[in-house]
Amino acid sequence: VGMVGPLTLNGESVYIPMATTEGCLVASTQRGAKAISSTPEGATCIILKDGITRAPCLRFPSAKDAAEMAKWVMIAENFRQLKKAFESTTSFGKLLKAEPTVAGRNVYLRMVCFSGDAMGMNMVSKGSLAVIDFLRGLFPSLELIALSGNMCTDKKAAATNWLEGRGKSVVVEAIIPRNVVETTLKTTVKAMVETNIQKCLVGSAMAGSLGGFNAHASNIVTAVFLATGQDPAQNVESSQCITLLEETNNNGRDDGGDLWISCTMPALEVGTVGGGTSLPAQHACLECMGVAGGNREEPGKNAKKLATMVAGATMAGELSLLAALAANTLVQAHMKHNRK
Repeated sequence: VGMVGPLTLNGESVYIPMATTEGCLVASTQRGAKAISSTPEGATCIILKDGITRAPCLRFPSAKDAAEMAKWVMIAENFRQLKKAFESTTSFGKLLKAEPTVAGRNVYLRMVCFSGDAMGMNMVSKGSLAVIDFLRGLFPSLELIALSGNMCTDKKAAATNWLEGRGKSVVVEAIIPRNVVETTLKTTVKAMVETNIQKCLVGSAMAGSLGGFNAHASNIVTAVFLATGQDPAQNVESSQCITLLEETNNNGRDDGGDLWISCTMPALEVGTVGGGTSLPAQHACLECMGVAGGNREEPGKNAKKLATMVAGATMAGELSLLAALAANTLVQAHMKHNRK
């Protein structure tokens, strides 16, 4: 386990633990954090959405029956009844949406739940069963095929998560001064922008990537997940990320602009209570980050802050690797710093 920081994030200096066997990963992410923190503003991260999902597969005798149930769910007054049934099973969970998708005789009912400081899979699953029981009273022919019908979508790359989000949807950004790009990252703004376009955008598009428009977001997400007791298998969707770089106009000056970078991550699934977060080592890491356990004054605040820290570390890692690729120093760095 290594510690990255200080990273200036949302006006605060934070430290982020990473558990990894890759020799250069912590050092590389630290270089990115140093570059980001070279200005007082550092990085800014915003939570766009917050809701874990479960989408049971429900089957009916006919497509007509399936469509009737789907149309019933989409009426606001009826949703309030589903919400009441769902929330009868939990103290913190709040049903935010229930979106049906019809495929022949099947209805995939994607339920979105606010889960406080928990990642929320158990919470949303328990609430979903209560909703199904309620619907069965109105639609007796309803048959539950699977509590998870794969439209959630859990532990699989899916356009549903990429477009609609799952867990915490976040965007993080920073401006790196041109001189810091040249001295700390050992390259130029123009070279980094061009490398990102040709690699992360064009290259990923040619590969048919789904949410993989980044340099190595999965590396950082997995390392922080392991250190903080998250579900490492959820790295699949949590590391979906698009990294964008631009050169600023520098107020019209001729000597070149600074570097703007952002990472948008629509499906970060994290929690600070439950699961592996109670293990001694992982709990200690969460305590170092100031987000251990549930937030009593504002449920969900700790998990949201953890999501911003994962995103901030991811952007630091993206910044450093793209710089190494732009300067063609990647192999040299690995040969020098990898574990012997």
